[in-house]
Amino acid sequence: MRNEAFLSTALSCLPTPKETEALCKRSLRLTGNADDIRTEVLQRAPMKKGDRIVLDFGDHQVGYLTLKLGFVGSHPDAPAWIRLQFAERPVELFESAEEYHGWISTGWIQQEQIHIDTLPCTLRLPRRYAFRYVQIEVLDVSSKYELTVENAICTAVSSADNADLQPLKTDDPLLARMDAVACRTLHNCMQRVFEDGPKRDRRLWLGDLRLQALANYETYKNYDMVKGCLYLFAALPREDGLLSAAIFLEPEPEADDTFLPDYSMLFVPALLDYYEASGDEQTLRELWPTALRQLEIAKTQLNGGVFPDCERLGWCFIDWSLELNKQASLMGVYLYCLKAGQRIAALVQDPVLSALQSRWQAGADAMRTCFWDDALSCFASGEARQVSWASQIWAILGGVLSEQEGSALLQRMERTDAVGMVTPYLYHHYVTALLEVGDRKKALSVLKAYWGGMVEDGADTFWELYNPKNPNESPYGGTIVNSYCHAWSCGPAYFLRKFHLDRDGQ
Repeated sequence: MRNEAFLSTALSCLPTPKETEALCKRSLRLTGNADDIRTEVLQRAPMKKGDRIVLDFGDHQVGYLTLKLGFVGSHPDAPAWIRLQFAERPVELFESAEEYHGWISTGWIQQEQIHIDTLPCTLRLPRRYAFRYVQIEVLDVSSKYELTVENAICTAVSSADNADLQPLKTDDPLLARMDAVACRTLHNCMQRVFEDGPKRDRRLWLGDLRLQALANYETYKNYDMVKGCLYLFAALPREDGLLSAAIFLEPEPEADDTFLPDYSMLFVPALLDYYEASGDEQTLRELWPTALRQLEIAKTQLNGGVFPDCERLGWCFIDWSLELNKQASLMGVYLYCLKAGQRIAALVQDPVLSALQSRWQAGADAMRTCFWDDALSCFASGEARQVSWASQIWAILGGVLSEQEGSALLQRMERTDAVGMVTPYLYHHYVTALLEVGDRKKALSVLKAYWGGMVEDGADTFWELYNPKNPNESPYGGTIVNSYCHAWSCGPAYFLRKFHLDRDGQ
């Protein structure tokens, strides 16, 4: 389905990314291996067959590379043949594209081979890349000349203007660095829409959008961009009104054929967050029927008061974990979104409010009855009664427990071997749950340990997935397709400003 009026509103709100120039800061040689990378600063020198050099732009960039190339020696009598490899982290340059056999398409690997017929020349690559490092390898040149790299410029693009950035005032150097990295992450994901990652996927995902928007409200305050993204989802529902998990913008707006029940429902709190930040009541009223429809569809999926369990891969997101049973977590998401729906219904004076209140109460009762395990003193999910952090987090966010009960539950979880958290996406909700139960000190310590860990491991922007015990872990079969600038990771910019954790959380 296609709502042309909503689509027109969406497109009128989406920005055109601005261009700035970023220059290469230094030239490097990388040696060692992926687990022990050594860096040597080089002077740029003429390059013959087999030579390689790494250009370091000093910070994460999203944009278009221009190289000014020349030569020394005789007039070139054959083309120069070069390979360019772009990397967000140096570890990517130690993995061969030819040896990658993961399940994500190799089309995402940021690598090009180019023949250059005429030298000197200015070579501008037409494709947009996400990178800090560019490795140039000479595959071949004639023996009569050598290739030179005279200059390297990135025409960086983003819809975020740092002149609008609301500064964070803190005396803690780690928090200051975490905030800078979070803001850079958000900045580079703010293109025409809030992309989930500018290297890989490069499209608008609903669950990611909600977390990006929260950070945006505290930093760049680009309300129109959020509004445009909300209208994009509302403009392109399935025939029954269900919202897709993601939207493609090019060549024209189109909904992905991926439908995730948690992402669809999260449109409701995303709309409420937008209203509370912007005060835009017209948008709240106009998109409320779309939001309400997500809750109505979710209600039809209940069986015995709860969502049925499912073993199908990708049926629900919650977190990037193949071992996680998501049944209880999804119920918590439903309750969380029902709470947001009640708030909107009250704001727009919709009589459906009483029905939403009844559904929430019935759902909370069902969650306690079906998933609470007295013997374990926590929520257990699925037929195997799996205990996970995700189940407890979403039960708390869904409002099933009192503040005191929720605080005690999270403390107990630290003494269990429950299925853990994999991504900054779920860690964001963990920090939110800690704040819900009033544990500001623990929330700050989690921010420092997890996001601060990425900073200590060299992050210029925050990553899609981070395992502190194995920073180079990949769910896809290779770091070469990992996303190291991923928008669901920009939470510190939100938490530190919104809740002032640096002031009294210690």
